[in-house]
Amino acid sequence: MAAMDKFRLMQTFVAIVDGGSLTAAARTQNASLAAVVRGLAALEGHLGVRLLNRSTRRMALTVEGREYAERCRRVLAEVAEAEAALTDLRDEPTGKLAITAPTMFGRLHVCPVVGEFLDAFPHMRVHLLLLDRVVDLLEEGMDLAIRIGRLPDSSLVAVPMGTTGRIVCASPDYLARHGAPTEPGELPGHRCVQFVGLPGAESWSFLAEGQRISVPIAGVLTTNQLDAAVDACLRGLGCGRFLEYQVAHELAAGRLVRLLVPYELPPVPVSLVYPHSRLLSSRVRAFVSWALPRLKSRIAALPA
Repeated sequence: MAAMDKFRLMQTFVAIVDGGSLTAAARTQNASLAAVVRGLAALEGHLGVRLLNRSTRRMALTVEGREYAERCRRVLAEVAEAEAALTDLRDEPTGKLAITAPTMFGRLHVCPVVGEFLDAFPHMRVHLLLLDRVVDLLEEGMDLAIRIGRLPDSSLVAVPMGTTGRIVCASPDYLARHGAPTEPGELPGHRCVQFVGLPGAESWSFLAEGQRISVPIAGVLTTNQLDAAVDACLRGLGCGRFLEYQVAHELAAGRLVRLLVPYELPPVPVSLVYPHSRLLSSRVRAFVSWALPRLKSRIAALPA
């Protein structure tokens, strides 16, 4: 099968999946129903697997079909982006860009990069939504997101930018009065500050001898505000658990001390994500190209 024929059949297959029927695909592809049926049969024959289970009433992807559809979307999106990039070289992006990020990371790192981007592209506008929850990009009309943590399989493109650790820390004053825990099992005997913006606020996870363990925590203070939790730790109220970037400057200045380092979980990824199920606009592509190296540099420069 010629490469161009295979490419057209991939387009037809994705149109069938997205449209939910052979008839819908024929309409969007401006082709006859018979041509779509022949194309699907030719693709399945070439691959040697059934992609769709079909009956008179319904159509369902097979396991192989679901995986192949996702791969086809990525290939088609990359080709479309490569073609659109040639046009973008001639045209300056304009319009509005909607971006979401975690609150503190957005304030510390995304806002400065967005400011530089707007200086470089004066015809652009940005709506920056800073929230400590996962935003559904398609449902809430967002173009891009910064995500911190493991990403589930989805229709999003995830571009790695770096990592950040989950750490326990306390102030020198607290440690002088109460001592430092030397292993996770000692934490229930310590005063602790719980930030509920991180998963597992009531029990903190660690690695001990290669096994993940969970330690129940009874917080002397529980809050959903990151600044309040960090401030409580700085005041010596107790031990706190944060993402490393959230307390990086306090650690570097010695205002907080990192604890239980041998028991820390592996760092979590920081990713720039965006939908690839539709053609990326020039404004999204321009921001990704502009922001990615700058955000990577900022994450790499965080104090360890």
